[in-house]
Amino acid sequence: MNEIKEKIINKTDLHFLRYCQGQYGINRGVYNTIEQWFYNKKVYNIESRRQYILDFLKHVFGENEGSGKFGREGLISNLQHFWVSVPEHKNKH
Repeated sequence: MNEIKEKIINKTDLHFLRYCQGQYGINRGVYNTIEQWFYNKKVYNIESRRQYILDFLKHVFGENEGSGKFGREGLISNLQHFWVSVPEHKNKH
């Protein structure tokens, strides 16, 4: 994990949320849904869960700032597609 991501992941909940809002345009409700979804997938470790959140948002929006919109497929569908596209997910948490 690079140093910048490591610093972001270890910030307070509020700072991490604000980073996600600023970088990807998501609101608190979307963030909470994403975090709960990964928690329900048994990603209990907060650092691992935050890494998944960043990886997911990067997967959806790329390197550019995001719009916070998830299009026709919707948030949950995007999460499901992301989850199956990451074969090592079982080893990350």
